[in-house]
Amino acid sequence: MLIDSASLYFRAFFGVPESVTAPDGMPVNAVRGFTDMVSTLITRYEPTDFVACLDNDWRPQFRVDLLPSYKAHRVARPGRNGQPDVEVVPELLVPQVPVLLAVLKAAGLCAVGADGFEADDVIATLAKRYSDAGASVDIVSGDRDLIDLADERVRVLYAGRGIAKIVEFTPEMVQQQYEIPAKHYADFAILRGDPSDGLPGVAGIGVKTAALVVSKFGAIESIVQAAQRRDPAMSPSVRVKVLAALDYLAVAPAVVRGRTDAEIRALETAIPSEPLDSDMLDALGERFGLGSAVARLRKALQAVHA
Repeated sequence: MLIDSASLYFRAFFGVPESVTAPDGMPVNAVRGFTDMVSTLITRYEPTDFVACLDNDWRPQFRVDLLPSYKAHRVARPGRNGQPDVEVVPELLVPQVPVLLAVLKAAGLCAVGADGFEADDVIATLAKRYSDAGASVDIVSGDRDLIDLADERVRVLYAGRGIAKIVEFTPEMVQQQYEIPAKHYADFAILRGDPSDGLPGVAGIGVKTAALVVSKFGAIESIVQAAQRRDPAMSPSVRVKVLAALDYLAVAPAVVRGRTDAEIRALETAIPSEPLDSDMLDALGERFGLGSAVARLRKALQAVHA
């Protein structure tokens, strides 16, 4: 199981009341919600291995160089001296992230990022690594960006409406819901656009047309070629719109598609039956008022080995 950590802890922060606090009054709603999400996921899906994937760089420079609008609306402060841009993050969430990572570490659950890459790239890299080795992989995210990774060995558990309402995307489910092959979901997103990531899309092409074009021609590169050679299977109106967006379509695939070459060491990913550092986990539970959440996490670890 590979989880998109930031996607889940942002949802935990907004989904659990800020009135959930530590004994000293510090809000721990994101910590509590995230920890409970992890416990629920492990209990429900019983993975043998687990990796919390991190955004070492939430807005990688190689993507910004190609498409300056990429996540530009989420920049709180431009980076300085080669440092990454600072993301807009709720003030009360910032101090909670180290705490939830400490809970994972004490529990013995692997967490990893890769310098210069965002969590999507870490997930794509590890999904390929493990599926190529013959493992079945579950990806958990509240964003749709990773749907294109769904294949015979990889299932995407979309948690956009919360863990209780997860949508399990297999290739068959993607075809049924979007009428496109799963491997071309990124191409579909490029055409229709995605304001949440600063992707403008192709002017005049909406969801239905994007799905029709992708189902007929496949990848963006093939769509562009069809437009340039005046393929009779492409309507004149779509051809004009595609040709008008050639500059965008030339760079968007490298921006949107997850990279599978992030440098990630060999990892210890097996879910332990008992916390790696039981005393530290108990101390975190006491310090931050997480006793019940810690108990549920312990129970989830044990259940995997029952």
